[in-house]
Amino acid sequence: MIAKRIIPCLDVRGGRVVKGRNFLGLRDVSSPVKLAEFYGESGADELVFYDITASAQGRRIFTDILKETAARLFIPLTVGGGISCAGDFDRVLKCGADKVSVNTGAIRDPDLIRAAALQYGSQCVVLSVDVKRVDGAFHVFARGGRDDTGMDALEWIKRGEQLGAGELVVNSIDTDGVKSGFDLELLGAVCSIVSIPVIASGGAGRIGDFTALFKKLPGVDAALAASIFHFGEVDIGELKLALRRENINVRI
Repeated sequence: MIAKRIIPCLDVRGGRVVKGRNFLGLRDVSSPVKLAEFYGESGADELVFYDITASAQGRRIFTDILKETAARLFIPLTVGGGISCAGDFDRVLKCGADKVSVNTGAIRDPDLIRAAALQYGSQCVVLSVDVKRVDGAFHVFARGGRDDTGMDALEWIKRGEQLGAGELVVNSIDTDGVKSGFDLELLGAVCSIVSIPVIASGGAGRIGDFTALFKKLPGVDAALAASIFHFGEVDIGELKLALRRENINVRI
């Protein structure tokens, strides 16, 4: 049985890690370099680094802080933010990333997924989708959750898999930072239509939320969280021991 992964997320703005609620009200947390080093020593399976204002500001990701962060890590690193062409994949991978996350850039040009998968391999291409309920339907949002594209999220996710994405991060804007549990309805719908690994993001508030996620949706491959790890509300080592006690396979 493949082990479930626990993945801290660094939302980076202006060279600092920040965190908010429902993608709003961002507050300063720490240095991404210090946090990356901490998580690398704390039992995290992977780390995600998002430059959260790159797409909105129409710029490339900051490579200096990324290089320094990657240099401190010995676990897989996924990087996203402002990825709009194959050249951006190349640049980020050369900075030390293992996988590249694409979101708004793929919405603008879906063929970016196919081109990157052909050039670097599907295992390197992570499709990140920011999803929010609008009139009872799941909509895709772009530019860091700022713009409602009007696109049906499930249709877009399925298309992303067909284009060659090798992994999927499902970010629920509705549950982001609320700490009331993962969006099981959304994640269940996604798992029913794709065969690539699914990473759940948004809503974790306690250890029980991870247990409920993996118990109720065994098709979910990994859980991503930010503030509960950043502020010491949940210790990754303790979380993994608790999951193991529930017969959920994790690396310890």
